[in-house]
Amino acid sequence: MIPIDLIQKTAETLMDKAAIEIPEDYLDGLQKAAKTEDGDLSSFVLKAMLENYEAAKEDRRAMCGDTGVPRWFVKLGNDARVEGGMCALETALRRATANATNGVPLRPNRVHPLWRTDHNNNVGIGAPEIEYGFEPEGEWIDLITVHKGGLFGTDYRMLFPSDGIQGIKRFYLDSLMAFGKRGLACQPAIIGIGLGGSKDICMTLGKRASVLRTVGSRNSDPRIAEMEEEFKELGNSIGMGAMGFVGKNMVIDCNIEVGYCHTGGMPMSVHAFCLSSRRAVARIYPDGRVEHRTDPDWFTPYQRRETVDWEPMREAAE
Repeated sequence: MIPIDLIQKTAETLMDKAAIEIPEDYLDGLQKAAKTEDGDLSSFVLKAMLENYEAAKEDRRAMCGDTGVPRWFVKLGNDARVEGGMCALETALRRATANATNGVPLRPNRVHPLWRTDHNNNVGIGAPEIEYGFEPEGEWIDLITVHKGGLFGTDYRMLFPSDGIQGIKRFYLDSLMAFGKRGLACQPAIIGIGLGGSKDICMTLGKRASVLRTVGSRNSDPRIAEMEEEFKELGNSIGMGAMGFVGKNMVIDCNIEVGYCHTGGMPMSVHAFCLSSRRAVARIYPDGRVEHRTDPDWFTPYQRRETVDWEPMREAAE
């Protein structure tokens, strides 16, 4: 059984890491972009951000003044047990979020949508979001915190199957242009695309593609993997760079996740992880071991499973 105190302690450590330490995969991608960027203002922004990341790590301060909206992804091995149960787990994550908001500190961004009530701790109704996944084996729990910018770097459109790949590209470019021209997202970013599912699942797929996949990872479907490479190049061909200035590095990487959908439609969502790409991961074992990493390793074969063993029912012989 995994002690609840260990879960909360680990969660608070993760909140600190996500706010301060940029993941190595994204940092490598950003450094490569800085070496190839030739737009004056875009180059200036990339240089300033890389210097800021070093200063944040050295001073143990949040890397960005807008610390986003903390959220949690929890993955459990099938045999995992938590002291106090899952409600205790959620209470620990909410308390860790509140403590970290005061301790790191983080900006208390969460407010009631109507009354603008702010508890000054990033905790409220439905906040922080906690999403779950499961794996067939193991007694461990993975805690993943993501501090994503919470405003406008997201879009959705219901396409028709006849729109095809060209329609997907068109909406992808429309979204990137809007993100850059209107200042709706901070670039360069990891772009996540969700294809299929119902509207809510489509949005979830795109969000998870942007925040739960590392730079350089590729979808296990080779045809989708080719699309990811193509869309990365396409996104960097529109003449925009860092923060929407003239340049050629708007997309650090493009990740695509899919889900089966209604035969009459092709839902699509586009999500931009922010310029800071804040995420941190730890696996907790019943014996008290805690292993920290930056790769969420969310999209396993089990998460992408397509069908189930079954036999169609046959009419009884007359």
